[in-house]
Amino acid sequence: MDAVFEQVSGLALQAVDFLPRLVLALFVFLLSLLVAKLAGRAVERATRNADRELARLLARLASAATLVVGTVVALDQVNVNVTGLVAGLGLVGLTLGFALQDIAKNFMAGALLLIQQPFEIGDVIEVAGHGGEVTDVDIRATTIKTWDGQEVIVPNADVYTSAITNYSKYPKRRVVLGIGVGYEEDLARVQEILSGAVRGVEGVLEDPAPAIHCKSLGSAAVDMAAYFWIDQTESSLFQVTSEAVKAVKEAAERESINLPYPVQTVRLRQLTDEEPL
Repeated sequence: MDAVFEQVSGLALQAVDFLPRLVLALFVFLLSLLVAKLAGRAVERATRNADRELARLLARLASAATLVVGTVVALDQVNVNVTGLVAGLGLVGLTLGFALQDIAKNFMAGALLLIQQPFEIGDVIEVAGHGGEVTDVDIRATTIKTWDGQEVIVPNADVYTSAITNYSKYPKRRVVLGIGVGYEEDLARVQEILSGAVRGVEGVLEDPAPAIHCKSLGSAAVDMAAYFWIDQTESSLFQVTSEAVKAVKEAAERESINLPYPVQTVRLRQLTDEEPL
């Protein structure tokens, strides 16, 4: 009976000794919840001028870090082996990292894209074999509306590791228009006439001025090219290019400039009766 009484007394003393630490641990944990929420809001306010997704990411990281620290401190108050717990969590995290490496890779790539911002929503880009207008950028993927109106969701890891062509980065864009001219033509005269035709197209910039250059001696014509610039914020690339093509063709017809096309010669021969088919 005395042994039972001693055991009960010992448990009661342990409970009395443990209760204040448990209350303190709960207080620290609840306080960490409040501080984590406040930290997230503070970071979001501090980064309100940055990208929305980036601000949200930093706010979540601040909240999570504060909560983790608060939880560790709270567990330490009740004599939990924090070192062993952290080691165990590290092992679990390593295992999950291998299992979810694709998700983690896209997450890190998304964070880097949001920080570096090689493009913004509304920019016209070409990346990982897809081209179009960027409609959304989040932690996992980048959404592109392609030239033909389809939605393509590209994982951020592919976006980050691929070459990105941002057509909206600079307002001015150069167009190269291929032209084939007959070998009998006076090339200096052709350059003068066609450059004037391109210069007269609405939307073609005067500075840099349009130019016509000879590129190579082709099989059926002298290969030339018209180089001109447009302002993408004021003119349509496709519309101005189309008008330039029409202006070049009309100027060539008006000035009797030969714009040859490839010609194939087919020779026919009558076989004799002795010749095999």
